[in-house]
Amino acid sequence: MPFHVEGLVAIVVFYLAILAVGIWAAWKTKNTGSEGDRSEAIIVGGRDIGLLVGGFTMTATWVGGGYINGTAEAVYVPGYGLAWAQAPIGYSLSLIVGGLFFAKPMRSKGYVTMLDPFQQLYGKRMGGLLFIPALMGEMFWAAAIFSALGATISVIVDININISVIISALIATMYTLVGGLYSVAYTDVVQLFCIFLGLWISVPFAMSHPAVTDIRLTAVHQVYQAPWLGSINSLDIYTWLDNFLLLTLGGIPWQAYFQRVLSSSSATYAQVLSFLAAFGCLVMALPAILIGAIGASTAWNETQYGLPDPMTKKEADMILPIVLQYLCPVYISFFGLGAVSAAVMSSADSSILSASSMFARNIYQLSFRQNASDREIVWVMRITVFLFGASATAMALLASSVYGLWYLSSDLVYIIIFPQLLCVLFIKGTNTYGAIAGYLFGLVLRITGGEPYLYLQPLIYYPGCYPDENNIYVQRFPFKTLAMLTSFFTNIIVSYLAKYLFESGTLPPKLDFLDAVVARYSREHMDKATLVKSDNIVLNELAPVNPRHSLTLSSTFTNKEAFSYVDSSPELSNTEDN
Repeated sequence: MPFHVEGLVAIVVFYLAILAVGIWAAWKTKNTGSEGDRSEAIIVGGRDIGLLVGGFTMTATWVGGGYINGTAEAVYVPGYGLAWAQAPIGYSLSLIVGGLFFAKPMRSKGYVTMLDPFQQLYGKRMGGLLFIPALMGEMFWAAAIFSALGATISVIVDININISVIISALIATMYTLVGGLYSVAYTDVVQLFCIFLGLWISVPFAMSHPAVTDIRLTAVHQVYQAPWLGSINSLDIYTWLDNFLLLTLGGIPWQAYFQRVLSSSSATYAQVLSFLAAFGCLVMALPAILIGAIGASTAWNETQYGLPDPMTKKEADMILPIVLQYLCPVYISFFGLGAVSAAVMSSADSSILSASSMFARNIYQLSFRQNASDREIVWVMRITVFLFGASATAMALLASSVYGLWYLSSDLVYIIIFPQLLCVLFIKGTNTYGAIAGYLFGLVLRITGGEPYLYLQPLIYYPGCYPDENNIYVQRFPFKTLAMLTSFFTNIIVSYLAKYLFESGTLPPKLDFLDAVVARYSREHMDKATLVKSDNIVLNELAPVNPRHSLTLSSTFTNKEAFSYVDSSPELSNTEDN
């Protein structure tokens, strides 16, 4: 394949434009936030992100390289087709569910990161545990899409894949480092426009190629391969449901999502942003679906690609750049390449910023350095943006199964963090003992279910499992959802059991080593003033509460039910009387 100078120039121009927009956004907003709120301005953008920019940045976060490449691949692969392209519907429903049930309580309480409510109710230790799957999800996702971008660029431009990965990662890391959420949000506007324009320009040219049969015919009839509409085998329906629930519910507890929610100017705006992004995800999936259908409708022996076809060459995951390269004119394929590059960078920068935000606030500041200055937190964020960006790049270059690691870590987000988020926001009375038990039960059930992408053999063989071509057993039973539900109910049952055992005197108070039940007043439960600043909350967004004039501990917490029993504590009552 010849080296395309024009393609390289187009990519350089695009990257420089994105970098310029990111630096401009950082300069434009450099004075945003008061003297002591600069770190918060970097994390949640001063909570003044409007509907237009907010809608674009939330959509662009989901419409990444994995989203458009994966959708095209699912439609193209024989035996799967559109029926198995679950990401567009799954992520759109995820955003709708998040907007209906999660956006308002999180934004109304003025949290700064997704982990804040966990540390408020369960303590800093539990927040640290939940940081692990959240970090894994963000980092492996960034690594996976960097890897996909490098392969895409190498297909069309024929340059070294390692160089393309490193340069892409450097650009995304650089503007995230200087501008935080502002740079990410404004570059997302440009990137989403490039994705939309680049892919839609490519579709008509690819569809009109003489080697492509009418996709309306190949949708329902076998021409070169099975119809691209696809079907769901009765044996696979539980697997389909398991994966669909993972996308829909597991797409909610991500810092990248809540970072946009918490940056909204009001709780109502946060909900509207979620609904706008849900619509945007559906619209942006259409060209990827069409490109996958075009790939399934192409006589590849009549193109320069030749035989065997991409499926036989095991290049199905590259069907989108292959269609751009071999079915479109050269100058059009470069537009499409810009679209893929934009999609990758719009997701990668969000993941890097999300990981550094959680570390700087929930691990460094709230767990170890509660008296750290705002300037110190800003520098910790900048350092971790660089470190996490470098780590994601290294994994993209070195790990042979980045996608397998991301699949496993995204499962952990669904199985561990989602049920914990349900409990901390909606279930009264859960405590640290239940949270830890639910965490461990969910983790064990997921690991023992195996993972074919990592060649991890299961220890529990659920009904319907079968060996694949590598003799690794694949589960048909929806064990991921089973693990999630087990984690959820374990949290509730163990929490109430621990509360009963301690409060009834069955267990002595000294055994409450986590200070979760008996030791009401504990430094482990951080004051709401540490987590939430009053000027971040619009009073009319809060649920009505009865006025209280006492200075008891419960009045400082958003979730008053968790600590209402402190008011009746004789020690505290005597202290107040004195």
